[in-house]
Amino acid sequence: MIDKVELIGLLAAILTTIAFIPQVFKVIKTRSSEGLSLTTYLIFITGVSLWLIYGICKMSFSMILGNGITVLLSAIIIYYILINRNSN
Repeated sequence: MIDKVELIGLLAAILTTIAFIPQVFKVIKTRSSEGLSLTTYLIFITGVSLWLIYGICKMSFSMILGNGITVLLSAIIIYYILINRNSN
């Protein structure tokens, strides 16, 4: 059974991760990252990667799951920002 604190962490991880899904779908669908800041996403993915490492060190399932997925979603956005930057 999962304890209440870990449950709160899991819910927070799910909600913050879900928040990125519409942006990723929009970037993929339109193949445009216009208006998105590469610097912002590079800083963000660095921070989330550090949270992922911290979660691994703490063996926190919610931190590992949420931050792992968020790193992946952010990497997709960064990929499209770079592709669009190079094609212009």
